[in-house]
Amino acid sequence: MSDLSIRVDGRRLWNSIMAMAEIGPGQQGGSCRLALTDEDRAGRDLFIGWCREIGCGIEIDDMGNIFARREGRNRELDPIVAGSHLDTQPHGGRFDGIYGVLAGLEVLRTLHDNQVTTEAPLEVVVWTNEEGSRFAPAMIASGVYAGLFEKDYAWSRSDSNGRTIGEELKRIGYMGDSACGEHRIGALLEAHIEQGPILEAQQKQIGVVIGGQGQRWFDLRIKGRDSHAGSTPMSGRRDALVAAAEVISMVQTLALEYAPHGVGTVGELSVKPNSRNTIPGEVFLTIDVRHPDEAMLAEMSDKLRVCVIDCADSHQVECDIDEIWDKPPVSFDPGCIAAVEQAAAALGYGHQHIVSGAGHDACQVCLVAPTSMIFVPCAGGISHNEQESAEPGDLEAGCNVLLQAMMTLANRSPA
Repeated sequence: MSDLSIRVDGRRLWNSIMAMAEIGPGQQGGSCRLALTDEDRAGRDLFIGWCREIGCGIEIDDMGNIFARREGRNRELDPIVAGSHLDTQPHGGRFDGIYGVLAGLEVLRTLHDNQVTTEAPLEVVVWTNEEGSRFAPAMIASGVYAGLFEKDYAWSRSDSNGRTIGEELKRIGYMGDSACGEHRIGALLEAHIEQGPILEAQQKQIGVVIGGQGQRWFDLRIKGRDSHAGSTPMSGRRDALVAAAEVISMVQTLALEYAPHGVGTVGELSVKPNSRNTIPGEVFLTIDVRHPDEAMLAEMSDKLRVCVIDCADSHQVECDIDEIWDKPPVSFDPGCIAAVEQAAAALGYGHQHIVSGAGHDACQVCLVAPTSMIFVPCAGGISHNEQESAEPGDLEAGCNVLLQAMMTLANRSPA
């Protein structure tokens, strides 16, 4: 453990989060800063400016990931890294991802203010397109870093207007020169709001995250037949939307069958021709299923496919289901978990082990570097919503844990 007398400036951390929220503000108090938009570029520029104010070096790779570096005494050691993402959901909050980036910045600011130099370098990372709301799948840049996606595949992913990640990285000036995956990481700690109700219900300030649940994403396209809403008898219809409604209901039933750990969501729905007096001939929808146990997740996925086949037969429609992402459950590094837990205990914060129900960049990077996460409560467990809220004191506590854990990892003796 390092010097417990060194504490972060909670007010500065809060003010930084609020300043970032001024870029791409939502209509109800949240944020709309989709990946690789002009708003995302402005948020990145602000972050880099803050980092340069305290003398950090900046490296940007060819997936747009930003690494802000504060040198240590031994430049040969791999850096201890904190960070998350700056992109948001369309109706996102002010804290999801942003807290992890700016908590990392606050750690570097605090060490700068106190003229403390760690043995290993420290860095803050901003990962590109964590949310996946503009470009699917989510966490694609950290996925390239971890070797889960090929770079050409990632660059080719397009939004609803046909713009690709590669094109947008160049447009906003954030396709860097270094190759994604070559930047070494000694350990990664990601601070984040919980995005769930457990810590608040247990009245604990700190969640020591020991791993993340698995998730699979599916695209489903249902093709029936457009026909007149008034003159087509019910018995002769091939209604794609009715079939889709049955699938949506089955996703809900399936998730409840695997409760409390299994969850399922249909998050996107597109109907064609989308006309009041025409029977829908085509529907596109997305399905997200998750479970912390790989065997249970596989069962859920298999049952989902059977349900879709049965639905196609019963409604005389064609169903094309495509699994676009398979993220197995992960376990985090025992040494990183211990550093977080020891920091929380030494600082006197109530804490508990927790498994992340959401996907995070840390859940990708843990495949190639020692990793853990620090959770703090959010009001009502609400996230991906403009009403997302966290208490300044909890954010400060999580940042203090991050500070102490990073110093411990940076000053430990090399193996």
